Amino acid sequence: MRQSHRLMLCVGASFLAMTASAQAAGLTQDSKSRKAMSASVARTKAGTMSKRSVLSNAASDGGRIETVTVTGSALSQNKDQNANPVQIITAREIQKTSAVTIGDYLQRLPSIGTGGASGTSTNTQSNGGLGMSCADLRNLGPNRVLVLVDGKRQVQTMGQGSSCVDLNALPVDQIASVEILKDGGSELYGADAVSGVINIKLKHDLTTGGITVRGGITDVGDGATGKISGYKGFNFNHGRGNISVFGQYLTTSGVMQRNRDWSALPWNANVAPGATIPYGSSITANTRVFVGDNSYVSNGSGTAAGYHSFTNADRYNFASAQNLSNSLQSSNLSGDAHYDVNDHLQLYANVRYSHKTANNFLAGWPTTGASYPSTLESSIILPSGSPYNYWGQDVSLYRRFTDLGSRRYEEAVDTTQVMGGAKGRIVANWFYDASMTYGTSQAMLNAENSLNYAHYLQALGSRQVDPTNAASAVVYDPSICVASTGCSLINPGTSLTTAQAAYLRHTQIDHAYYQMRDFNLRVHNNDVVKLPYQHGGAVGIALGMEHRSEQGSYSPDPLAANGDLGGGSTYTGGGYNATEAYLEGKIPLLQDAFLAKDLTIDGQGRWSHYNTFGDAYNWKVGINWAPVRDIRFRATLGTSFRAPTITELYGGHAIGYYSGNDPCAQASSYGALSPMVVANCAKQGVNTATFVNANSGQLPQLSGGNAALKPEEGRTYTVGTVITPRWIPNLQASVEYWHYTLKNMIGTLPGQYIADECYTGANPSYCSYISARNASGQITQINDTYQNLGGLRTSGIDFDLSYTLRVTRYDSLTVSNNFQQLVSYLQQNTPGGSWYNYAGRLFYQAGGGQPRVRDYATVTWRHNNISLTYMMNYIGGMHFNDGSTDLSCKSFVYCKVPGIFSHDVTVDYRTGRWNFEGGVQNILDKKPPFVPDGATNTALSMYPQQIIGRYVFLQAGVSF
Repeated sequence: MRQSHRLMLCVGASFLAMTASAQAAGLTQDSKSRKAMSASVARTKAGTMSKRSVLSNAASDGGRIETVTVTGSALSQNKDQNANPVQIITAREIQKTSAVTIGDYLQRLPSIGTGGASGTSTNTQSNGGLGMSCADLRNLGPNRVLVLVDGKRQVQTMGQGSSCVDLNALPVDQIASVEILKDGGSELYGADAVSGVINIKLKHDLTTGGITVRGGITDVGDGATGKISGYKGFNFNHGRGNISVFGQYLTTSGVMQRNRDWSALPWNANVAPGATIPYGSSITANTRVFVGDNSYVSNGSGTAAGYHSFTNADRYNFASAQNLSNSLQSSNLSGDAHYDVNDHLQLYANVRYSHKTANNFLAGWPTTGASYPSTLESSIILPSGSPYNYWGQDVSLYRRFTDLGSRRYEEAVDTTQVMGGAKGRIVANWFYDASMTYGTSQAMLNAENSLNYAHYLQALGSRQVDPTNAASAVVYDPSICVASTGCSLINPGTSLTTAQAAYLRHTQIDHAYYQMRDFNLRVHNNDVVKLPYQHGGAVGIALGMEHRSEQGSYSPDPLAANGDLGGGSTYTGGGYNATEAYLEGKIPLLQDAFLAKDLTIDGQGRWSHYNTFGDAYNWKVGINWAPVRDIRFRATLGTSFRAPTITELYGGHAIGYYSGNDPCAQASSYGALSPMVVANCAKQGVNTATFVNANSGQLPQLSGGNAALKPEEGRTYTVGTVITPRWIPNLQASVEYWHYTLKNMIGTLPGQYIADECYTGANPSYCSYISARNASGQITQINDTYQNLGGLRTSGIDFDLSYTLRVTRYDSLTVSNNFQQLVSYLQQNTPGGSWYNYAGRLFYQAGGGQPRVRDYATVTWRHNNISLTYMMNYIGGMHFNDGSTDLSCKSFVYCKVPGIFSHDVTVDYRTGRWNFEGGVQNILDKKPPFVPDGATNTALSMYPQQIIGRYVFLQAGVSF
């Protein structure tokens, strides 16, 4: 089988000769029909070649040199000539792992963020993740990395308070390669490429067909996956045209928390050595009543004698009904076509459609009162006049409505993207590429078995004296229930009847929509003029214009919007448009000279005009110097400008519960500052000796957009070397130092940081972010909308190695390694404020962190048609941090996690048209380290492989 090499242009001026692992995918190229194209179409100074070769503009010195365009430049050049640090991942590297989505695979790579300060969504985030997988680079956040597909922008998926290109919507089997620009790319690709670019290249120009089937399951019997994919392509009109189609269906079931020993009994909070460990939630399945500093729990009888004092034994184990990972189903269909009219006009088009559903379960709805935007009671008050109030005064209630069933969250998203354009030769060595991309994503998000809070208050006979004030006094008024169809008065100390449960149950349905239009015109010439001296190279120029518009909206359920659900969210809607122009110049100062095998400088610049923020300018310069062919030195320096996203600007406000603990519930943990915390809590009527945070190690935080946001600015530089020694064939090693600086960084702060700064007196201004406590002393909300924070400085070192050794005529050994050493991660949470060092820290309450060391290594032994691959992933140890301080190992049972390894093995066998593959992920069944996050006993974003456990898969494929 002949291997074809084609690589599609990312964002340059034309699509060039493609390089792809066609052999690994079982594909062939109809090269004979390509060569049959007329000489008038394909003739150049170098002779007669295919039209695709002409468009690569690769003829030099009368010979044919194959060149490609890699992410980071709009000009054709050999991969090693690029000054930008670019990591290229082949389809084979992805397929030999257990990953069924591209997001799952990318999490293995050291340069991909782990959730740290970014809040990256992954498939293992069941409480709020909703099946969205958002990419991240260098832990700078999903909003600062640009995800492209075949060099074109991809429409985003909109969720509540966030949006990103959902990697779960892209089928793994259609991917030819992935290029990761591990350097800022705003000057070439646009404002959102602050940390870099992930360009996913799909398979095109297929001339054969194939079907692949895969299945997998954990050794516990859950987390099952099934996948079937197929493709077919053919040429027509003697190779001038091609049509290729691809389809895939994927299903994967979730993992329940109760099915893992290490997570089946969740710690509610980290405690001091020797202290009693609180397991589960203090919001009990039976009603809990607060009377002054005391609380009582019903035994279900509903009588005065049927209540007893609350103890830890009454806590509810929510792990029994909660997912560790989401269930996911996706269907994908795409079509690709091109037709070469002549040398000056080649038409192309691509259509992709995906339908994705994701769902997860959480324990029955817990409620302690209403929150923004609702004006209903901020505490559930049972008035003294109620016949079920046995305490002679107004009391507040907590209840977990297990009677309604477990909460089931489901997200269904339909994404459509259409791209069409034309490219070809303008004149001489000038080439153009003009395209238009249109994409939409429509999402429906359901929350089944939610609580209609307004109906619950009606059924209690509780009426606010002032309905516009959440802190209003209440009176007992059973008439409001009598007047409501379907309502019957509830004894809060008993279980609900079927009719009562039906009256309180509600399915919340939210809708989201995102639309993108992108117009591109790209022109390039790799050989404008040769420098007028010996050893001077050919100057290349690329330029282009882009106009794009993006609009998004999030429409919450009507009952959520008006506050009947006791919280909910407000409408999100807005958009922007940008007109941009870019210019790139490549100047090979010396070629094949003494101590200058190659000395090239590259400059890029981009002008952007946003209708929301005006003009912006970004630039980058790079130098690439190879004194001899065995070693190359490279460096880049560039700037970035990022305008706020639609959700950051216009996002509707909503209350969410995020990991954290009320300072009044852990006052003794603040060391010398503990007396200040105790005093501040006492001012608000809270006795720290008896107070318990009702929200299970979580803090209610108001999130949403801020129309007053300003753009953020940044600067990035890299310095590195690439070694390819002639005396060791097939060896390539590179070392890169990288550094990012951001100013006016757009983001949110950890709720724990805000609460600690207020209650310890470190920064009393943060107290204005915290709303008044409710009648039972609980924090009702922490205002944590997007804002311009201070700055960010992060740096590190990458070491990449690849080596193939031919052992015998039939045997080869391939070794690759990707290593990252994080040198610093300094964040300034307020302009002009203190800098916090988060390197080597784990935000244990948020589930992500900044390990100083990460490594991913693979070793493949191949014998004829059989190959065996071993994969190792290492995440370094980290110290626990709550957003402001490191936890003291003397004050807490757990204060850090050790470094952790995971190991995978894959076996591959090829025979004729068939290919068989099987493997084991996490072969030693390594458990994730213990992290007292208040929910799962680990950090979900950090350890996805360990969370799933040992996983086995088998795959079979046939080509035809």
